[in-house]
Amino acid sequence: MTLEALTNIPFELEDAAILKTVHVAANSPDGQEGRALIAKARHIGRPKALYREVFIEAKGDETVTIEGVTFTSRMLRANLDKVERVFPFIATCGCEMDTATLPAGDFLAEFWWDAIKAVLLQCATKRLDAHLKQRFALEKTASMSPGSGDATVWPIEQQRELFRLLGEVQAQIGVELTDSFLMKPNKTISGLVFPTAVDFRSCQVCRREACPARSAAFDPNLWEPHRHG
Repeated sequence: MTLEALTNIPFELEDAAILKTVHVAANSPDGQEGRALIAKARHIGRPKALYREVFIEAKGDETVTIEGVTFTSRMLRANLDKVERVFPFIATCGCEMDTATLPAGDFLAEFWWDAIKAVLLQCATKRLDAHLKQRFALEKTASMSPGSGDATVWPIEQQRELFRLLGEVQAQIGVELTDSFLMKPNKTISGLVFPTAVDFRSCQVCRREACPARSAAFDPNLWEPHRHG
């Protein structure tokens, strides 16, 4: 299947919720500045997502090959053991957010802007999830992302292979892969979505305790087979 881009994603930015996230009182001078930034984001924000429907060609002991692109990860291989169809994806807050002019040297404004970008990314991921489930009649799904979780679970360097599988990512949704395998805009996530009968999140095999993005508790029962199996 060719690439499909979701570029007209609706979103809402609630002043109170965002200001609470960044610990800013709504009636303070900082709150006024925060609301001005949120208003700016409402004007320029364009969250987006990109995906393909692809089929697994081969599975090795610790590898999965899709359309000639080989991914190496024991955990990914285990999660895809009974799976034949997967959906490589990228979801982003939108490159337009990086074109905004923020007050020079205002580190708080940069922090607040990053929090707004995170909300837009969440809107993109939710829209992609709903779209995939409706279009492909998926019930329960899970996902894995290169570099998410413990560094050895699925190395971040495999972003290169994921982008190769997706093709013209920057032309489609404006996301760029850097030489260090990070993505621009910074509030962007990539990975593989797959149907599953059990819940799985990369957080379950990540030992980093103080992580603001943690969505599931560390599960030593999942970690040990990956480490020693």
